Amino acid sequence: MDLEGWNRDNSIKKESWRTVLTLAYQSLGVVYGDLSTSPLYVYKSTFAEDIQHSESNEEIYGVLSFVFWTLTLIPLLKYVFIVLRADDNGEGGTFALYSLLCRHARVSTLPNCQLADEELSEYKKDGIHKGLGSSLKSTLEKHRVLQRVLLVLALIGTCMVIGDGVLTPAISVFSAVSGLELSMSKEHHQYVEVPVACVILVFLFALQHYGTHRVGFLFAPVVITWLLCISAIGVYNIFHWNPHVYQALSPYYMYKFLKKTQRGGWMSLGGILLCITGSEAMFADLGHFSQLSIKIAFTFVVYPSLILAYMGQAAYLSKHHTIETDYRIGFYVSVPEKIRWPVLAIAILAAVVGSQAIITGTFSIIKQCSALGCFPRVKIVHTSSKIHGQIYIPEINWTLMLLCLAVTVGFRDTKHISNASGLAVITVMLVTTCLMSLVIVLCWHKSVLLAICFIFFFGSIEALYFSASLIKFLEGAWVPVALSFIFLIIMFTWHYGTLKKYEFDVQNKVSITWLLGLGPNLGIVRVRGIGLIHTELVSGIPAIFSHFVTNLPAFHQVLVFLCIKSVPVPHVRPEERFLVGRIGPKEYRLYRVIARYGYRDIHQDDVGFEKDLVCSIAEFIRSEKPEYNVGGEDSEDGEKMAIVGTASTNLEGIRMCEDDDGLSEMGSTSELREIRLPEIPRKRVRFLVPESPKIDTSAREELQELMEAREAGMAFILGHCYVKAKRGSSLMKRIVINIGYDFLRRNSRGPTYALSIPRASTLEVGLIYHV
Repeated sequence: MDLEGWNRDNSIKKESWRTVLTLAYQSLGVVYGDLSTSPLYVYKSTFAEDIQHSESNEEIYGVLSFVFWTLTLIPLLKYVFIVLRADDNGEGGTFALYSLLCRHARVSTLPNCQLADEELSEYKKDGIHKGLGSSLKSTLEKHRVLQRVLLVLALIGTCMVIGDGVLTPAISVFSAVSGLELSMSKEHHQYVEVPVACVILVFLFALQHYGTHRVGFLFAPVVITWLLCISAIGVYNIFHWNPHVYQALSPYYMYKFLKKTQRGGWMSLGGILLCITGSEAMFADLGHFSQLSIKIAFTFVVYPSLILAYMGQAAYLSKHHTIETDYRIGFYVSVPEKIRWPVLAIAILAAVVGSQAIITGTFSIIKQCSALGCFPRVKIVHTSSKIHGQIYIPEINWTLMLLCLAVTVGFRDTKHISNASGLAVITVMLVTTCLMSLVIVLCWHKSVLLAICFIFFFGSIEALYFSASLIKFLEGAWVPVALSFIFLIIMFTWHYGTLKKYEFDVQNKVSITWLLGLGPNLGIVRVRGIGLIHTELVSGIPAIFSHFVTNLPAFHQVLVFLCIKSVPVPHVRPEERFLVGRIGPKEYRLYRVIARYGYRDIHQDDVGFEKDLVCSIAEFIRSEKPEYNVGGEDSEDGEKMAIVGTASTNLEGIRMCEDDDGLSEMGSTSELREIRLPEIPRKRVRFLVPESPKIDTSAREELQELMEAREAGMAFILGHCYVKAKRGSSLMKRIVINIGYDFLRRNSRGPTYALSIPRASTLEVGLIYHV
């Protein structure tokens, strides 16, 4: 089922109720697995050491009141009614908010942005800023320091999400397995829980490369079964043990709780905070569903089930004060003894589903970071041909597994893991609150007062929980800080090195005057074929070209300077994919092609990309008209760029066909040339050049030469750069560039489209960049 396709249709036509309810049902398995398993460990973590359960029940009632109002204010009020509306063309998450701000305030850190990018369909900028909003926008655009602070804020949130990808599987699985403690003595169960949890975690991460689509149909039933189970147990406990427990929902019990427990109660808020872990997934996974479906699932299913579950636990504990050991206040003690084993099995399955969602979310956010130049290129495997959001990153998967096992074996209890998880969760929420306040002013054009009220109300609540989590720094909360610091260093090193490398390219690009002085043959022999030169530049001629020309006596008859770049939108439509231009006069046969991808787009394989690339150039040649120009992107170099779609969007003119049927019929109206691709035996790819008076003689000759060059073959010229800090650089810069960036560059992947190119067709040109 193509969920992403459904979500795109939502912007075009109103979804039917059947579609909405189907998406709401499926979102239960993908979005709410983590949030639904929080009753396993909230009370246990809260009463771990800071407060004790007394005969007066003031502590348990106060905790229940805190849980109720926290669930109501943060997931329900903040996320469901406010944050979900801040989507970026249907996409959500930290980078969606950052992307919105980049477009509305021009604070993007992508070095190769163009004015033509603002003409993309998804590049929306509504309204005109007035008053304080306008001054805030201009202040952000003027000061680079503020732009870097905004980037740091987004990256901190991202790093904490990655840290959550380590901690959530550990605490969810460990808490689910902890049900074994009620069937054996404490001396024995501590030797059983950790090995069982580790086996389940290894199994979970080992299954990632198969993709969740193979077992995804089980996710929603598992979570629904779990929610029905905990809500039914909660209702039973309420009526059986304490029907008046609903009185504890009053905010007055929060005041009584803090008045009695004081510092201990404040420190215990780190455990209460875990009741909202997984709430960020509602916004982060918005791209696979719709706003309405996620709202319905939470409001009518998840929220009431969780409230009933917490009330049921509180009702049971209010009548059971003889607690032999601290672990007896956990979730399973409130489960009737006759059904504990079935509940244990369902809890483990629900924990696995919840962990699966955060792992997939971690893969997704690292892909976004990589697309926006903030993370080294990694191998991305798409595990589903229908649901584009399901990806697998081998390096990240095994890294997460090792870190998750290290946390589980190192701590061996939920107390320390919950302290770590709580800090990661609340930091992400604080970052979302800060970015949302800017979105309210810059993107929604609301008053600054409204943004201040938003950040003051929700920020003060989250700051209270943040302080309670941070005080536990030495008791486990240091883990997400350490993990985030490591990932932040990696991201900044890569981002800084990438920017410096691009600046070197811009400063050392070859002038168009030098090219014109070479003449039509560029001063060398032109051989048959297409030479594809990869460059990061969107204007000018890269230094790699002059380096190649001065060292080799021949070049291809058709040269294409290819730039594959990311733009700050989630998706780029196929008809807007390519910007195509000409470098120099027609007889030079030099073209520039800029392929634009959104941060959630899928890059094509080499065969599909080659086909679209050649088709875009052919369509540009055929339709080269003044009205195709988009403002003279590179006026300094005399270039004009035209927007050309992929092969599938070119309804007339140049097309490429992959089937062998109807060859004779089509041959009567079109001139045909066969191009054989060795990668796909038994399949022929053919150019169709229609006999049309619209194509003049010179264009037809140029198309003929392009077809002959494609038939002769395509060679890929890649720059193999060695980036070094220039003389006189500071010690810190030399460490970052010569050691950090060089290590990441040598261990990262090449350009996406070049991963599966035959090595025989690839030529690497070495250059030393002194930045």
